Amino acid sequence: MTASDVVASLAAVSKKYGELIALDAIDLHVHRGEVLALLGPNGAGKTTAISLLLGLFDPDGGKASLFGLAPKTLAARRRIGAMLQTAAVPETLTVGELIRLFRSYYPAPRTVADIVELAGVADLLKRRYGELSGGQQRRAQFALALAGKAQILFLDEPTTGLDIEARETMWKTIRMLAREGCAIVLTTHYLEEAEALADRVSVLAGGRVVAAGSVAHLRARIAQRRIRCLSRLDERTVAQWPEVRGVARTGDHIEIVTDAAEAVVRQLLFEDTDLSELEVKRAGLAEAFIEITREAA
Repeated sequence: MTASDVVASLAAVSKKYGELIALDAIDLHVHRGEVLALLGPNGAGKTTAISLLLGLFDPDGGKASLFGLAPKTLAARRRIGAMLQTAAVPETLTVGELIRLFRSYYPAPRTVADIVELAGVADLLKRRYGELSGGQQRRAQFALALAGKAQILFLDEPTTGLDIEARETMWKTIRMLAREGCAIVLTTHYLEEAEALADRVSVLAGGRVVAAGSVAHLRARIAQRRIRCLSRLDERTVAQWPEVRGVARTGDHIEIVTDAAEAVVRQLLFEDTDLSELEVKRAGLAEAFIEITREAA
């Protein structure tokens, strides 16, 4: 990535709400064609960061920019799409009418057919927005975010309330848009979602960026491994081994969490000569996230 690839940035940006420091001099850069996942506990500053990039608020310090412009400028806003946690749209209009309305805001919008296919909302076009379920409204909001053929998409908890099929449709579209060069900023509490989609991750805690890098980079920060095997050993006995941080049984299988996988595997094989189906996996993003936020606290 080069400086010319940066489409959105926060440079030493701070934001306070009264006495609450929401962001504390953070730097954040979003590049063309990447999915950047913003992770963090509630109140970490994720939504505030997106709001500043959208120009909904002004920073108290530092600088926010979109395409090298102030986020509030019309030239910048015509190149973005957004799906926030709350959406104020006319509830009496049908989804089809809303799509046509949102297309009218942009100089070169997507066709209605493209929007419908990408968002998977063909079944909702004649339904009034106010009559939709929460998950259906999220699907409609995604369609509206796509209307302008944005060069950067801001997706704040986009899959909340979606069923598996709708989530898979959204994931497929996000991956396709990134391949086409669209930058995507994603906040999510579903860490498997970030692991599946993100090219880079920034972890926020207490208004600061406490870790950043690829999913692989963040996972490599901790030595934790998961061991899964078919064993007759009693999990309560295994839990007493000094290298074991956690153990659970599912049917005939036991799953062990450890920072010393080799030592635990050796003891497993020594204690149970009939052990089989042995698997050792690196900790996932969820474990890395827990460790990183614990260290930050």
